[in-house]
Amino acid sequence: MASTDEERPLIDGDAQEVVQNESVAGDGSVDIKGRPVLKNSTGKWKACPFILGSGGCERLAFYGVSSNLVNYLTGKLHEGNVSAARNVTTWQGTCYFIPLIGGVLADAYWGRYWTMIVFLAVYLIGMCTLTLCASIPALQPAECVDSVCPSATAAQYAVFFIGLYLVALGTGGIKPCIWPFGADQFDDTDPREKGKKGSFFNWFYFFNNIGALIATSLVVLVQEDVGWGLGYGIPTLVMGIGIAIFFLGTPFYRLQRPGGSPLTRICQVLVASFHKRNVEAPEDNSLLYETQDRRSTIKGSRKLDHSEELKCLDKAAVVSDADIKSGDFSNPWRLCAVTQVEELKILVRMFPIWASGIIFSAVYAQMSSLFVEQGKMMDRTIGSFTVPAASLSSIDIISVVIWVPIYDRVIVPIARKFTGNERGFSELQRMGIGLFVSVLCMSAAAIVEIERLELAKELGLVDEDVAIPLSILWQIPQYFMLGAAEVFTFIGQHEFFYEQAPDAMRSLCSALSLLTNSLGNYLSSLILTIVTYITTEGGGVGWIPDNLNEGHLDYFFWLLAGLSVLNMLVYIFFARKYKQKKAS
Repeated sequence: MASTDEERPLIDGDAQEVVQNESVAGDGSVDIKGRPVLKNSTGKWKACPFILGSGGCERLAFYGVSSNLVNYLTGKLHEGNVSAARNVTTWQGTCYFIPLIGGVLADAYWGRYWTMIVFLAVYLIGMCTLTLCASIPALQPAECVDSVCPSATAAQYAVFFIGLYLVALGTGGIKPCIWPFGADQFDDTDPREKGKKGSFFNWFYFFNNIGALIATSLVVLVQEDVGWGLGYGIPTLVMGIGIAIFFLGTPFYRLQRPGGSPLTRICQVLVASFHKRNVEAPEDNSLLYETQDRRSTIKGSRKLDHSEELKCLDKAAVVSDADIKSGDFSNPWRLCAVTQVEELKILVRMFPIWASGIIFSAVYAQMSSLFVEQGKMMDRTIGSFTVPAASLSSIDIISVVIWVPIYDRVIVPIARKFTGNERGFSELQRMGIGLFVSVLCMSAAAIVEIERLELAKELGLVDEDVAIPLSILWQIPQYFMLGAAEVFTFIGQHEFFYEQAPDAMRSLCSALSLLTNSLGNYLSSLILTIVTYITTEGGGVGWIPDNLNEGHLDYFFWLLAGLSVLNMLVYIFFARKYKQKKAS
């Protein structure tokens, strides 16, 4: 990216002043009342503790629901394994699809701060609803008698899933805003502040996983050993505390003004380029339309340099004879500035990198579904203690907590010596390493399942729906490798989609990066449905029956490992060709 040292502040002229020897932020940041913020008293690490704290609380609440959801569906609502796994992955997919709504609202209308306020309230309502469902007997089906388990009524399903999807709506609206909001606390026009932004992404993910670790260990234990009412009540209380923490940081926050609808600007480029499809773009790129002012016509955005790809879109910035004759250069549906055209080009260039995250997210989805069901069919006793299968996902989180400081303090300095990159690895290199580790993760899961099935055959337990005396601790490598893959791929995605996004599209691009999680969960659910349909034809038990001892869950894991290898190769091809954004 081009240096921004010589850029003037993207704020109104009357606000460009020095107050009490403190200069205002040069990126157009304002406070809660819309006034330009003072750099020395706002933002940076003054504001970040409140964002990190509220983000950790939100993750505790989310994982307090998601990490053991498959057991609630099978144990309390009496669903089968396939149905429960499908419901979990579909719900998780929705959690990562809704960020598109939050991202558009933040970029176009409300800004990131107010978007989070609205969706935090929705989130809390959803958590309260789930707590009521788990606490009131009338909202649950009757307990099983021997092997007879009454199904939940339509009303019981409705209330529970309303609460569940309110949580999805809440977390979906918050996710595309909270980590860009944290990154906004560092002024892009100040090299000293901008250099600290990479560490923020690492530590944001670190604190998120601290919250998740508490949820997947202590909260899951409460759900399993004490009761679901208290098990959902604790995350609800913590969510309320997180909202209070977020409010407390308001005087220190730097807010970015919304820059108008990014979807409208995209459509304007497409319409204008189609309208001028028969116009020839000039060889001299300087003849393309761009404002003479140093600031972009898009509020809060720097100008973007012209790129040579996708020249068909350049036609939207061609000043035609009709434009000159009319003298009207203000209709963006007929004439777009180069910066606006480049916004769309950036999104198109990002697409292959974005798509590569879908398979990775399908692998990640197994942690809260089939990894848990695999663990339930293994020996979960350690001495006199019984390990809840869902709580083993805490190994993934412990792995993240271990790998983040190792990456930030050890790997980056070492890699910097070889790559010359201040961040050690580029975002693309970091993501590629994570994709490779995900292949190892699925291979480890498949090997464990092969050993479990072999032991089931030796002991004559294939037809018995019972746990096999193979320690659940053998799952630790697959969870640990998945955590390492997260640190490389997910944090790399966060950095990539924030840094490469156009300034006025950062929430939308953050949402697009999260959409890979949604599509990955949907893909996992689709693959699960297809595999079940194909492998049960002719009356077969299939790869993933209710009694996993009869099935071949290892085949499913190998299938995902193979898809991950193919995905990694395609990613490497497009990553090598990717052209970085250039801002003037």
